[in-house]
Amino acid sequence: MATSDVSSVGFTRSKQSPILIATRGSPLALAQANLVLHQSRRAFPNLDFEIKTFKTTGDKMQSASLAQEGKALPKGLFTKELETALLEDKADLAVHSLKDLPTELPTGLKLGAVMHREDVRDVLVYRSANFSQENSQCGGRGYAKGLTLDQLPNSAMVATSSTRRRAQLLARNSTLKAPEIRGNVLTRLDKLSRNMELDATILALAGLTRLNFRITYDGSLQGDGVPPGLMATILETELMLPCVGQGAIGIEIREDDERMTTVCKGLNHADTFQCVSAERAFLAAMGGGCQSPVAAFAENLGKEIRLRAISFVNGPARLAEARGPASEAVDLGRKLAAELKVQHG
Repeated sequence: MATSDVSSVGFTRSKQSPILIATRGSPLALAQANLVLHQSRRAFPNLDFEIKTFKTTGDKMQSASLAQEGKALPKGLFTKELETALLEDKADLAVHSLKDLPTELPTGLKLGAVMHREDVRDVLVYRSANFSQENSQCGGRGYAKGLTLDQLPNSAMVATSSTRRRAQLLARNSTLKAPEIRGNVLTRLDKLSRNMELDATILALAGLTRLNFRITYDGSLQGDGVPPGLMATILETELMLPCVGQGAIGIEIREDDERMTTVCKGLNHADTFQCVSAERAFLAAMGGGCQSPVAAFAENLGKEIRLRAISFVNGPARLAEARGPASEAVDLGRKLAAELKVQHG
């Protein structure tokens, strides 16, 4: 994308002003914003981009007392302040974990681009058997490399703040316990390491990857700030279907901002955008948000999209799958939601 394509379009502020990328201040959010910053500078080397951080209501609640544990978080808690910054012309692009972005956006805003998607799979994180033996005075169980969901003992405690993960866990083993856990990735890992009542937690592989964490050959989880003695097993999507938009970074802009629309064209990954459009259309048609007990994953198969979904709304698990033209991604998502609604009666 030539720089002239962008600079020739009007700008809401002075053309000499840097293009402001709004983000949350959490480590993962900053890592994602820096990915957008890097790609923006590479695509438009003659433009000036800067990151501007905002503290969202969701960030404040996560850092507040544990009285919030066990209470469902309303939608938009991690996006509202960034969207306000866009509407008040205090930022030009807002970077979100797409899974946190509601399907219904405020008037005047739109999803301008979606970056190339990371691995969508989830990761089961747990303490190693050696760690538990070395800290036997603290109690708590540890497990060998390659622990699977089916190998967890009855009544094991797998902490998660996701209704989608909780529902799929309990569908596999109804005796499991799934208490709430809040905070950023490192906070959750620290809680698992210190709280011997917990057996495991589940995190998104994409988030771990963007924080430069890695799973070594012996199954241990390594990275800056990761507590020692933690292990990890990647869960295939057949075992744990991801939430809508998982692994994708969404860029939100003002609807009438032609200049940022042009920038987004240079940042957008078309295949990913089609897939998440199918997923988000499914979620919207189901009438839910990011805390709904539903999951969906779309894969681009060339000219076709394969969409798989699971819903625990109003009863036990209901599974559905459909394929359709990539150009009709939104219709595919709506169609699959209608099928699941029929199954639920």
